Amino acid sequence: MPSSPCGSGCIEPIDEVGTARMFARLAGIAGLVLSFPVLTVATPKLRREQVQRRYARAALGCLGMRLRIIDNRVPGQGASAEGFADTGTAVMIVAGHIGWADVVALAAVQPVSFVARADMVEWPLLGKLAKLTRVIPIERARLRELPGVVGQVADRLSAGNRIVVFPEGTTWCGRAYGSMRPAMFQAAVDTTTPVQPVRLRYLDSDGMPCTVPGFVGTDTFADSAKRVLRSRGMIAEIVLEPLEHPGLDRRDLARRCETAVRGTDRSRHGVADTQWIEAGNTRVQDPSMGEQEQVRRPARATAW
Repeated sequence: MPSSPCGSGCIEPIDEVGTARMFARLAGIAGLVLSFPVLTVATPKLRREQVQRRYARAALGCLGMRLRIIDNRVPGQGASAEGFADTGTAVMIVAGHIGWADVVALAAVQPVSFVARADMVEWPLLGKLAKLTRVIPIERARLRELPGVVGQVADRLSAGNRIVVFPEGTTWCGRAYGSMRPAMFQAAVDTTTPVQPVRLRYLDSDGMPCTVPGFVGTDTFADSAKRVLRSRGMIAEIVLEPLEHPGLDRRDLARRCETAVRGTDRSRHGVADTQWIEAGNTRVQDPSMGEQEQVRRPARATAW
């Protein structure tokens, strides 16, 4: 089970709004979530994606964030000018994982489905949105179920869906990150679906990297939501890098996508190339980093 060393020490405060403004934002999000299913049913199918995108952008605004999209894709490569891919065209979107706000930020580019932690559907407000967007739940503590999740992703891609996966397998603070694990990329290889690498960052009002949206350490959803709702001047920046052809090797595809997303950046914690995954009392070497090996030892707080 991938583990992140990020914690409360990574979160650096930025300018905040008052309590009244925070509750106004919360009320706005509640109104959007409650009205979303009604308006979706009442909207003709040809216009639903446009309405859903507007809803996601409105929700991002209620979180106190502005959206910035930078498109570095190659013209004529098959990418959509208005989002990740045209309606009915399958694409797997991969990004680093910082927190639950990633779901809102990526949906603001274009409506998508997600592979997300199983307990998200139980969260207040966001859980309802997760169900409406047909989230594929993944239980991180049950790694034996991973092949089934990969199969569900492949089925969605075969049906022409756009689906987001977070191959790091856990959240990081935004200034540090982990390796992209290869398992989920098998769905793209099996269905010959192109992969859209996305560089997702949160910036403060001065344009500097911001860790406020990080869902790390001992954070609860309530803690994280309060921190985000109180923030002022944040920007969710999404950089669309050139599409990657799936090829035949999921490990090679994972490496190519990680290079596209990270470039020459170095993880602040210095563990981007760590090759260990920890699950319960078993510590196993990531097969993408070399020959697989298993060692029985007492569980540790992190895999690093």
